[in-house]
Amino acid sequence: MKQQLLGFLKLFIPFSIVLFIIQFLVINFVLEDIDFYYSTWAIYSFHILATFIIYLVLVLIHKNFRDNTGFAFMGGSLLKMLAAVLFLLPMMLKNQDYRFINLLSFFIPYFLYLIFETIYAVRLINSK
Repeated sequence: MKQQLLGFLKLFIPFSIVLFIIQFLVINFVLEDIDFYYSTWAIYSFHILATFIIYLVLVLIHKNFRDNTGFAFMGGSLLKMLAAVLFLLPMMLKNQDYRFINLLSFFIPYFLYLIFETIYAVRLINSK
């Protein structure tokens, strides 16, 4: 279990740092005229916590109930989607300019983290 988590974290931490820096620089220097509802810190805190918790739960389920790992991944992805909707709901209910750009600032990293999470979930499911 430690090996799987360490292998995940060895790529997850640099992946998160690089994505954060890119988005931070784009938002603060390229799109500086736009008022974003959520800060880059808030967006990445959500993504990092959600992805790590889902992978941690997958590793625990894979250790105890190997056959249910795929179902746990689908359930975790569904819960992450629901959490994303709840996270974005205040922004969507507020009458704000640049709503689409705000959504993009959340969903571009969301899908990148989902791809990362899926790759590691598939590796976990296929491991013996």
